[in-house]
Amino acid sequence: MGILLATAVNGVLAVGITFVIITSGIDLSIGTVMTFSAVMTGVFITFWKLPIPVGVLGGILVGALCGCINGTAVAKMKIPPFIATLGMMMVTKGLSLVVSGTKPIYFTDTPMFTKISMGTVGGIPNAVLIFFAAAIIASVMLSKTVLGRYTFALGSNEEAARLSGINVDRWKIAIYALGGTFAGLAGVMMASRLNSAQPALGAGYEMDAIAAAVIGGTSLSGGEGSILGTVIGAFVITVLTNGLRILSVPQEWQTVVTGVIVIGAVYMDIIRRRKS
Repeated sequence: MGILLATAVNGVLAVGITFVIITSGIDLSIGTVMTFSAVMTGVFITFWKLPIPVGVLGGILVGALCGCINGTAVAKMKIPPFIATLGMMMVTKGLSLVVSGTKPIYFTDTPMFTKISMGTVGGIPNAVLIFFAAAIIASVMLSKTVLGRYTFALGSNEEAARLSGINVDRWKIAIYALGGTFAGLAGVMMASRLNSAQPALGAGYEMDAIAAAVIGGTSLSGGEGSILGTVIGAFVITVLTNGLRILSVPQEWQTVVTGVIVIGAVYMDIIRRRKS
């Protein structure tokens, strides 16, 4: 159960970025967008005294807006995804500190907020149930909807998709906005789990999410990936990290091991594509 709970937030982030990576894009901002969404949720609920459901929806929409801005920068302004999302990462990191005054925002006046992640149904934490629900919805979207088909089309051959009549820019913006929506959801889950919005938290989460997607078989070259694989990849990362902690491996070496695994997963993907 501890592993399930530890995987929930990173898993939601990984599910969102899977769509972006399949289009052969990347989103380096999801970690700090998650933090900014958590901070804005704190502002809505604690400072503005909005009802919890409204504050939660506002936090998720903040993430969607950040993703939409990323998609617009990539699709309309033709800024490379790496640069566009790197800029958003810096912007949201700074805004989180500015809006919160560099201090955590606590939800002490709204004890029900923590139930979003830490409440249980049948002994299973809500955060785990939200993660599984998000994964199921994302899997259906990727495999059964127009958005999913166009996601694969953009990653396989964007120019061919454009020539076939697909509005590439519009769908690319929608996909980045979807990734931001999942980041916003992860921010709400993280804030609920900690019962506070920590403005300095979030850096590094994007690497774990990308690692989970890549380990799960999503190709950085685009056109290939699955939500089930991403979920498995997220669990692999959590189990590995948990095992290293049990073995008392220092934090810095845990990061080294994760990096080596990501490089290995990408290399295996390259070999597989060459053979195919």
